[in-house]
Amino acid sequence: MSRQAAAVWDPVQYGAFGDERARPFAELTARLGETGTDPARIADLGCGTGELTATLAARWPRAAVEALDSSPEMIARAREHEIPGRLRFRVADAATWRPEQPVDLIVSNAVLQWIPGHTDLLPRWAGALAPGGRLAFQVPGNFDAPSHVLLRELGRSDRWRRKLGALQDDAPVLDAAGYLDLLTRRGYAVDAWETTYTQVLHGDDPVLEWVKGTTLRPVLTALDPGETDEFLTAYGEALRQAYPAAPYGTVFPFRRIFVIARRTTP
Repeated sequence: MSRQAAAVWDPVQYGAFGDERARPFAELTARLGETGTDPARIADLGCGTGELTATLAARWPRAAVEALDSSPEMIARAREHEIPGRLRFRVADAATWRPEQPVDLIVSNAVLQWIPGHTDLLPRWAGALAPGGRLAFQVPGNFDAPSHVLLRELGRSDRWRRKLGALQDDAPVLDAAGYLDLLTRRGYAVDAWETTYTQVLHGDDPVLEWVKGTTLRPVLTALDPGETDEFLTAYGEALRQAYPAAPYGTVFPFRRIFVIARRTTP
């Protein structure tokens, strides 16, 4: 079972920084440009609450869009965006997804870091593309940032190791060059790049509130309420020291890795 499937997701907490979370998706899909032929079949693997998937349906109004996520909580919210016959959401595991027919565009936004062994999965996804089809994905690349280092150190401490020690991988993703090599060697034309967003977050303990929506979900699922308060107190204090507040907000750099792979063979 992937960590994504094990975690209980909170759509409200995830949406607390909606604009910041949407920006990488918008920049990834903007890079798709104008291909000359609109995709007829699109899959969004790990669609979350569906707002971003809906932009795909709006951009390509003649496409049939299949969207899935392993979280029932996320899909319950996403179904508000369904369009009969055009945009459908369902609960399913992206790791086991297999389309009934080749797909023109596969999009995966900040999902692969939750799937162990995803480097073996990517060639299978790419193999599901129709000729000329594209696989576009982005993943966070900040696993060596203080937010994640501190979380791993705390989770592996004597106090928390039994429940949390195995939840956080040191480096669950490749860098841009690693993904380019992985897919180019298999015959795909690959565009891979990285961006670091120097985000300014606002509010009390904003970095803690950010990670509550994503990175902390497996941790919060594993702990009971009393343990959660204790853990968040310790982790929040460490985050405040690592990301001190300034008069204008709290700076939270966030590195992202982007990849678009196009099938060039018939």
